[in-house]
Amino acid sequence: MKKELLELGFTEEQVESVLKLVGENTIPRDKFNEVNEAKKQLEKDVKSRDKQLEDLKASNESNEQLKSQIETLQKTNKETEEKYLAEISKIKLDNALDSALTGANAKNLKAVKALLNLENVKLDENGTLQGLEEQLKTLQSAEDSKFLFETKQEPKEPTFRGVQPGTGVGEGSAPSQNNGIFGALQNLYRK
Repeated sequence: MKKELLELGFTEEQVESVLKLVGENTIPRDKFNEVNEAKKQLEKDVKSRDKQLEDLKASNESNEQLKSQIETLQKTNKETEEKYLAEISKIKLDNALDSALTGANAKNLKAVKALLNLENVKLDENGTLQGLEEQLKTLQSAEDSKFLFETKQEPKEPTFRGVQPGTGVGEGSAPSQNNGIFGALQNLYRK
């Protein structure tokens, strides 16, 4: 967003002010996706457990059979919870990785992810990625992968060649007595 605002002609101060206002009033996309996925998973779990309880009520023929079913359901629920926690941590890692790669000005997130050793990248409790920064620096400096990242280029002053505006004189030629088309034709045929 910063890049687009700068390209539209806003100053650096204006862009920082706009980004600050937007940041105060919005939730980052990765946090929204994370909460949204967690909500969907919890809804699935609640429906599944409700169904299990209904099945349990319908089939409580004997105490032994009931105890067996409860143990089975508890074991299944524990496995489901572990699977759910693993999925949530994977979603958090993916979102944090996407955010970090976007912050590093990666042009193609999928291509950069393919070059990273994700086994060495871990998400800590604070939400920061451990082991990513070194890999990104290596990719950004390597000749075979630095094209995957945008580099900051200072805008160059335009250089004009040919006729100087308002003078009618081109590079390397002396000013003529007659400016305009007639003078230019005279200079052309004198050489």
